Amino acid sequence: MSATFTCDLTAPSQPFPHTWEHCVGSGHALLALRADWQRDLVRCHADLGFRNVRFHGLLSDDVGTLTDQNDQLLYSFHNADAIFDFLLSKGMKPFVELSFMPLALSSGGDIVFHYKANITPPRDYGQWAELIGRLVRHWTERYGAKEVRSWHFEVWNEPNLSAFWTGTQADYFQLYRVTREAIKAVDASLQVGGPATSSNSWIDDFLKFCADNDAAPDFVSTHHYPTDDFGKPGDDTEAQLAASHLGVLAEQSAAVRAKIGDLPLFYTEWSTSSNPRDTLHDDPYAAAYIVRAVMEQQGIVDAYSYWTFSDIFEENYFPSAPFHGGFGLMNIHGIPKPAYRGYEILHDLGDRIHAVTGTHETVKAWVVSGRNRVSVLLVNLALPRHAISTEKVTLHLTGANGPSKARIRRIDADHANAKAHWQAMGAPDYPTPSDVAELQKASQLVWQPQKVDPKGGQVTMDITVQPQSVTLIELDGEGG
Repeated sequence: MSATFTCDLTAPSQPFPHTWEHCVGSGHALLALRADWQRDLVRCHADLGFRNVRFHGLLSDDVGTLTDQNDQLLYSFHNADAIFDFLLSKGMKPFVELSFMPLALSSGGDIVFHYKANITPPRDYGQWAELIGRLVRHWTERYGAKEVRSWHFEVWNEPNLSAFWTGTQADYFQLYRVTREAIKAVDASLQVGGPATSSNSWIDDFLKFCADNDAAPDFVSTHHYPTDDFGKPGDDTEAQLAASHLGVLAEQSAAVRAKIGDLPLFYTEWSTSSNPRDTLHDDPYAAAYIVRAVMEQQGIVDAYSYWTFSDIFEENYFPSAPFHGGFGLMNIHGIPKPAYRGYEILHDLGDRIHAVTGTHETVKAWVVSGRNRVSVLLVNLALPRHAISTEKVTLHLTGANGPSKARIRRIDADHANAKAHWQAMGAPDYPTPSDVAELQKASQLVWQPQKVDPKGGQVTMDITVQPQSVTLIELDGEGG
C-alpha cells in the first residue's frame, strides 16, 4: 500500500524545540573518568547536541565521596569534581542524580549492580543532609552559584523498584524532603526534583506529599520504556514489544503531563526496550523507533533523556562483543549505531514544524523548516512480529519556491548500518584498528541526490522506504 503526504508551507507553523537534546544517560559515574567514555561523549555533544549527562552512583563508595574510617566520616569530592570539571570544560553540564547510599551512611547491606551500589535508606537522615549540604555548597563555591543554578538535582533512581530502594514510599519521600531542604539551604534557586520513578509511578502521591509538606519540586522526573507493563524483566523482549503498541510512550507522557500541569516534565530514562542485551538496540529498528518516539513527544515533555549514549556500561559486567545489544547509541569501540544516526538526523532539523496530512499504517511523515531549508522526515516502523514492507511514498509540498534539486539520506538495512557490515566481516569478537575504521565508515550517513518535480509552487517527490527505516529529504533554500 502506497502512502501520500501533503504539506502547505504557507500555513502557520509551530515552534519545534529540540527537547530531546537536553540530556542523555550514561551508566555509572566512575566511567566518566575513562578516556574512551570522554571521547565518545564529546562526539555525541558535537554531533547530536546533547547538553547534560546523567549517571548513577555519584555517591557510591567507588567514587569516594564519603567514607568512614575509625568511626570518623571523611568527605572527599576530588573524583566528583574531576567528572564535573571535564563536563564543563567541554560545554556540557551534569544532570545530578543523587545516588546511591555511601556505605558509611547505609542502614543495610543490600546492593545492586557490578559496582555494588548500596540501595538502602540512610540510617541517619541528618548525616545524609550534612553530606548533601556540604557537597552542593562545595560545588557552588567551585563553579559559582550562577552555574550550579543551571543544573538539575534529582533525588535517587527508581525508588519504586525494590532493586533500587529497600525502603518504603514514605522513606523515599522523607529522603526527597530532607535532600531538597539541604540543597535549598545552600541556595533557594537551585533546582530539585523527583520522584525519578520507573514506569511513570508515584506521580500523584509525590505531588500530594510535596503540597502537604511545603516541598514543591522544581521539576517532575520519571522513566518509561515501551516494554513497561507488557511483561517482567527476563521475559522475551520481542514478545513484550509485540504486545505493546506504537505511540504508547507519548500516551504515557501525556497522562503525566495532565497530572503535573505546567511543571517541567523530565523523562530521565527511556529507550527502545528495557533489556540491556536487546539485539534490536543495534539495528535500524532502534533508529526508526527513536525518531518516531521523539517526534511524538513534541509539546508534552521538557526533556527526554535516552538511556544511554555508549555501550561503555557495566551494570552487570563489561561485555567485549562489538555488537551485543547494549543500550548505547555507540558501541564499545565508539562506532555509531543506527540509533546514533537517528539522533544525528533529529539534531539537524530546524526549529519550526508544519502540519502534514496523510496517514499510513507504518509510515509517518513530518516537515520541519529552519536553517534555510525544509526537511521532510519519514519513518517506516512496525513493532516486532507486526507486518511491515517496503513502501512507496509520494510527497506534495505546496507553497514551496520550487528547487529543482534535493538530497536524501537513509538509515535502513543497507545504509548507516555498522552491525550489518560487521556481520559481513565475519562478526569478529575483537576487531582490529583497521576493522574499526572500516566500521566507522560503514556507519556514516551518506547524502545522495533526490529528484524533485517542481510545478506552480508545488514540489512533488516519490520516495521508496525500506521496512524499519528513517529517511530524510532536504530542500535547500526553503523555509525559515
